Amino acid sequence: MALVEITPRSHPVVLELLYATDKNFTGNVIYKNARCFLHEKAMPLFEKVVLLANKQGYTLKIFDTFRPRQAAQALWDFCPNPMYVADPQKGSNHTRGVAIDLTLIDGNGNDLDMGTPFDDFTDNSHHSAILSPEIARNRFLLLGIMMSAGWDFYNNEWWHYQLFSPRDYPLIEEDYGIM
Repeated sequence: MALVEITPRSHPVVLELLYATDKNFTGNVIYKNARCFLHEKAMPLFEKVVLLANKQGYTLKIFDTFRPRQAAQALWDFCPNPMYVADPQKGSNHTRGVAIDLTLIDGNGNDLDMGTPFDDFTDNSHHSAILSPEIARNRFLLLGIMMSAGWDFYNNEWWHYQLFSPRDYPLIEEDYGIM
């Protein structure tokens, strides 16, 4: 099993890996190096997402993908709420390399309005939230692109998608140079 690195050179995407900055919900830098990886079995679905989004005039902005176990622990230590942060003792789908956090950027380089920022741990971040028509349309657009490409969604976070049956994939111990 191997992880595949995603860069703007390898794919037409924007990386904004917020855990490599202090602009995340902890206010601390979690990742030493801003690197983006997905499990090799997720790559065909990821590439389909890139194509579907691009054909509609959108670009993906990626916030997070593979998350080393040490990072998962740091996030849990800051916010031990299983509705939004996976308990590292049970394992995160990010630590399996089969989850991705992302949004869409329009042709002018602007993020689509999704109603909340990434890692907003409120009911407004849920797919079931009552939203304005514009925000609902934007979220449904992302949801439709992701599901059409074969991804599953997590109801509590509009930005989080994962492979179906993520627990079928082992936790990854190596940090791939992120930490």
